[in-house]
Amino acid sequence: MREFLLVLAELLLLILKTVYYICKFTYRSIVPKRKKSVAGEIVLITGAGHGIGKELAICYASLGATVVCWDINEETNNETMNDIKQIGKNSVYAYRCNVADREDVFRVAEKVRKEVGDVTILVNNAGIVFIKSFFNQNPDEIARVIETNVTAHYWTLKAFLPSMVKKNHGHIVALSSIAGLICGPYGTVYCPTKFAVKAIMEAMSEELRVLSNGKSSVQFTTIYPSLVYTGIVKKVKIRFPRLMGGISPQEAASLIIDAQRKNMSHKSLPSILLLLSRLLQYLPDEAHGAILDFFDTGVYPDD
Repeated sequence: MREFLLVLAELLLLILKTVYYICKFTYRSIVPKRKKSVAGEIVLITGAGHGIGKELAICYASLGATVVCWDINEETNNETMNDIKQIGKNSVYAYRCNVADREDVFRVAEKVRKEVGDVTILVNNAGIVFIKSFFNQNPDEIARVIETNVTAHYWTLKAFLPSMVKKNHGHIVALSSIAGLICGPYGTVYCPTKFAVKAIMEAMSEELRVLSNGKSSVQFTTIYPSLVYTGIVKKVKIRFPRLMGGISPQEAASLIIDAQRKNMSHKSLPSILLLLSRLLQYLPDEAHGAILDFFDTGVYPDD
């Protein structure tokens, strides 16, 4: 009987906590969160040589952060650094790094620690895609996508998360994709990698919560962009452009930084897509497919 009463008490406490957290979430959804400052933070952005990564680097620099640009393409990475210096922000560094190469990540990370300091905001932005039918994907392409889009997150987290945990201060931002929530044709390799990013972030956040007894101040933000006009996707089909149209890399970067500064755990671009993806999970598969057919939005294969 005593054990039963204890479980009942725990259950009642759980219900009260759940109601409280629902009210808290509702309140925060209505009342805008105050944005935290990033001035003085050391922000490392992977894939900073072009697209969203480049715009993130410029935006963070303009907000007073020290920016560390990583990219496998040294030329475009240096261009990003120079563009930032041209707007009068000199606290910026550029390093060539192949994030899919574990030894390269650890080597360059150590160099960053010595030359710049401990990274306090890590933005795992780098990613690649081959928009092809599974039957036309060759093994090397499959391996490259997995190594860049998934495995690289483990190496950068290993390199930079321990110092954040030690200081109990830091923020991890990872770019997943709407394709990591709603799968489509020609994404048999890309979509699973973006699902994996979501899982890594949620598992890591939960692990720190448990290990710290809920006292960890390290934040995690996962971003789910839809179509961003970076040039990576060449052939797009959109039935309702006004509703499902894409955004520019500049706009995407602004929304991502806004989410990070508000400590949002999840953010889709546009916001409605995260809610839509959750609703689709509760529908029968046939209804799910019918809705996707109606919107008829996706990509055409490159091959």
